[in-house]
Amino acid sequence: MAQIRILVGSVFGGALMTARAIRTNLNAAGHQVTVLEQPTLDDLTGSDDALLVCTSTTGQGELPASLLPFYAHLRDTLPMQPGRPFGVIVLGDSSYGDTFCGAGELMEEALYEIACRKVGDTLRIDALETVEPDVEALPWAQEWARQVDAI
Repeated sequence: MAQIRILVGSVFGGALMTARAIRTNLNAAGHQVTVLEQPTLDDLTGSDDALLVCTSTTGQGELPASLLPFYAHLRDTLPMQPGRPFGVIVLGDSSYGDTFCGAGELMEEALYEIACRKVGDTLRIDALETVEPDVEALPWAQEWARQVDAI
C-alpha cells in the first residue's frame, strides 16, 4: 500500500477538511497518509512518498498563504525528484473564469519542473457546483491511490 503525503493549501478550511477526509479513508484502506497543513521543503526531500496536492485557489488563481512558502522554496531550489508520483486536487470557483483552479496548475507545473510524474487527471472541484468537496474527492482519491500502488 502507498505511503502518501498530502500537501495542503487552505484558506477557509475546505481543502484541509478534504485532505483529512482522504487521510481517514485511505488509512482505513491500508495506506499510510500524512496531512501536511503547512508543508516545508524538508517534507518533500525527507521521503519518497507519493505526493497529493490538495489546495484551494485564492484571488486570481493564486496559492493560499499556507502553501505559498513551500511553492516559492520549491521553485527557488528545484530539488529533483525523478519519477516521484503526484496528483492534484484543486478547489476553486468557476466564476473567476480563466483563473479557475489556478493554484493547482501552479503546483502541477512546479512538480513537473522537479521531474515528478503525474498520476491520473487533476480533480477540479467547483464551489458553484459542490458544497461538500470531500464527497467528490474521496472516490477520486481511492482511484488515484490504486494507480499509485500499481506503479
